[in-house]
Amino acid sequence: MKNGWISIAALGLVAACATEPGLDLSADTTVEAPDANLQKFPTDLRRVSLIVDDIDESLKLYRDVLEFEVNYDAEVTMSGVALPAGEPGAIARLVLISSNDSWVGWIGLLQWTDPPLERNYAPERMGIGDAILVFNTEKVDEHCEAAAKLPEIKVTTEASNTTYPARGKGEPITVRTCYLFDRDGYFMELNKVLDRDSYNQH
Repeated sequence: MKNGWISIAALGLVAACATEPGLDLSADTTVEAPDANLQKFPTDLRRVSLIVDDIDESLKLYRDVLEFEVNYDAEVTMSGVALPAGEPGAIARLVLISSNDSWVGWIGLLQWTDPPLERNYAPERMGIGDAILVFNTEKVDEHCEAAAKLPEIKVTTEASNTTYPARGKGEPITVRTCYLFDRDGYFMELNKVLDRDSYNQH
């Protein structure tokens, strides 16, 4: 991640991924794990997996607007146990997408295809158990405007400046932000730290 503060926000607010045992995604996506001995912390938030209604429609936002790259696209058989969703033996499609980092910050899009899951779409309010996806981007206004043109995307706050308290001593941090629900009801914040020099001093 390019911005440590945004990464910490994402780590605190999104859920870890869930995949079926025995599915070695590291090997399939030819991504080399970092040397564990060189890591500052013992645990990485590798990926967030989102259960979606239609991956092709979801990619219009995550790939085409937010510019994530598709690195994996396969059919998997779900046990219905390890990941408690759907029926045992159901077929699902799994797509993995990534941005700047080759190991962390990935997103998995998971769609049950046979039989499909019942859709429960209600992007109105949030509460306990919900997640907030935080994306750091240089194109907040551009991405927000493009996302708003997609069907079933609900922008709750258009691009504007938000001020956060400083992490330590110093001036508050000003961030360009936009907030929206995607077509499956996942809530996200797009943001860009406007004064990086001031931020890096704290």
